[in-house]
Amino acid sequence: MKSLHLICNAHIDPYWMWEWEEGAAEALSTFRTAADFCEEYDGFIFNHNEVILYKWIEAFEPALFKRIQRLVAAGRWHIMGGWYLQPDCNMPSGESFVRQILTGRRYFQEKFGAQPSTAVNFDPFGHTRGLVQILAKAGYDSYLHCRPDNNDCPLPDADYVWVGYDGSEVAGHRTLVWYGTPARGMIRGALEQYMKTHGDREVGLVTWGIGNHGGGPSREDLEDLAVVMRETDAFPIVHSTPESYFAELRDRNVTRPRVERDINPWAVGCYTSQVRLKQKHRLLENELYAVEKMCAHAALLGLLEYPRDALHDALCDLMVAEFHDILPGSSVQ
Repeated sequence: MKSLHLICNAHIDPYWMWEWEEGAAEALSTFRTAADFCEEYDGFIFNHNEVILYKWIEAFEPALFKRIQRLVAAGRWHIMGGWYLQPDCNMPSGESFVRQILTGRRYFQEKFGAQPSTAVNFDPFGHTRGLVQILAKAGYDSYLHCRPDNNDCPLPDADYVWVGYDGSEVAGHRTLVWYGTPARGMIRGALEQYMKTHGDREVGLVTWGIGNHGGGPSREDLEDLAVVMRETDAFPIVHSTPESYFAELRDRNVTRPRVERDINPWAVGCYTSQVRLKQKHRLLENELYAVEKMCAHAALLGLLEYPRDALHDALCDLMVAEFHDILPGSSVQ
């Protein structure tokens, strides 16, 4: 192994086995802790995505939001992924995927001057091949995900070139460890096991940080990682970002197999459960996009003022409904 990239994150489900108020509280707590560690530990980088979480920080703790803006500008906090949230990646329409991306890109550009080039969807249960063309046309060159694992969806390698229906390509990576660590004090053992098992890889990537209900980095884990970094002489271990990992793969001309299909399936029952929710989601998609067209036409004719704010609010509700634990029916009702 020539180098090993550590991607610290804190997977936060804004909704899952809890309602949004609890998700917002966990985002506030996690982001406070992460900001403290970014300011305290030299070289440490925290990565996080999903507009909806940053909007909650902006609304409920503006001082923390400004701290994060400063950390992003200093390169200590990385805006990862750049979507509105991590949606189900099979059932939304192509237009809905575009809206997840465009809404996210506009927000992160406006608030942080950031435009990620690696899309990140750790937890969705599968990934339609149609995403590749959308990602490439939206300016992404790479895609980082976790599910489905190799038991459910064998891939020729963790690093691959994902090829779309139209021949578009993005670099793909499926994590060889889970997107986070279950509890404090576990990353050192996980990292040492990764180096033992995957030491023959030219470039390594380990995602870590307590997740699902938030948590992120802990002081114990950061101290343990510092020890491993000092004791490892064979190659550098660095706090990093997804973009840096994919850039090194390109720079080293790492050979990667081509994958010309969906990255599916996992938890297939999620695609048939809660049918009422799925039907209402599709109805909202169709009605919202139709109303946008009608309002645009009427506004051009001078018949009304385009209801931008109301339609944006409806779009945000649609994008929330597409969250990967809502649309599949795997969250509390």
